[in-house]
Amino acid sequence: MLVSLQDATVRFGGRAVLDAVGLEVAEHEIVCVLGPSGSGKSTLLRAVAGLQPLDGGRVSLDGRNQAGVPAHRRGVGLMFQDHQLFPQRDVGGNVAFGLRMHGVSRRQQDERVRELLELVGLPGAAGRAVASLSGGEQQRVALARALAPRPRLLMLDEPLGQLDRSLRERLVVELRELFGQLGTTVLAVTHDQGEAFALADRVVVMRDGRIAQSGTPLEVWQRPADAFVARFLGFDNVVEGTVAGQAADTPWGKLPVPENAAQGTRTLLVRPAGVRLVEAGEGLPCTVAARTFRGTHVAVQLQPEDAPRLEAACALQDAPEAGERVGVEFDAAEVVVLD
Repeated sequence: MLVSLQDATVRFGGRAVLDAVGLEVAEHEIVCVLGPSGSGKSTLLRAVAGLQPLDGGRVSLDGRNQAGVPAHRRGVGLMFQDHQLFPQRDVGGNVAFGLRMHGVSRRQQDERVRELLELVGLPGAAGRAVASLSGGEQQRVALARALAPRPRLLMLDEPLGQLDRSLRERLVVELRELFGQLGTTVLAVTHDQGEAFALADRVVVMRDGRIAQSGTPLEVWQRPADAFVARFLGFDNVVEGTVAGQAADTPWGKLPVPENAAQGTRTLLVRPAGVRLVEAGEGLPCTVAARTFRGTHVAVQLQPEDAPRLEAACALQDAPEAGERVGVEFDAAEVVVLD
């Protein structure tokens, strides 16, 4: 493993913001760490980088314990949300900064800068002033600067956080392709699950300084580990119920569950796609409380008479108006019995 954390612990004022965390990142793997503010994700990144000393446990790179090794000797590249470009240097001067610190010749610096600016989609921009760049262009320059010394590990802290959504969505696809071309090992931190799921080979969800779940984007999305992860991913249809056979008794009535579901008292997740609207008088009676256009579908908020709200995902032409009475049935394929 290129990166290994073993019982990594960091305390601030007696509180463990990183609580005996174990994590491994293989060479050429892209791992994104997700979590709400205060979950410990940025502290984890800083601990690996050498910017935050551990109070317990260890960080290893290439099997070597990094205790006492300063950040500039760990051979990692860092890129932060605010880019931290040098305003007094032009684009080429920013990209070449790490190369100069490593004593690379001027000719090799110029060649590497040219190569990287082409790679990040800014050919011929070496002489441009940083102030003349858009936010997306500054992000590309910061990335080129982080990649210039050929780090064995690239670490990104909310790298696209200051950009507008359409630009973020485009750049995250470009980053994924770029890291694949270069074979770069990446450890990234973000609070945006869409960004993480588009970029990562593996997603790690953190809560209160610990890892709540780790898996491929598909695994985490299809089977959240618990109610916290489900709600963090934006699923609100989470309810307690009693599973017996292939049905569960819940406040929403009897829900079908997949075969071989865990039995007994459980937490259940119903994806909005599994909440099917039917004629009033059939299924669970509900009133349409609100509807929100989400681009690809309409999110419909449904209020049963004596149960928590439900969200359904409907095609635009099928979405009922607020105030309408409808019935609800459930699709077992979209019901998840959480561990």
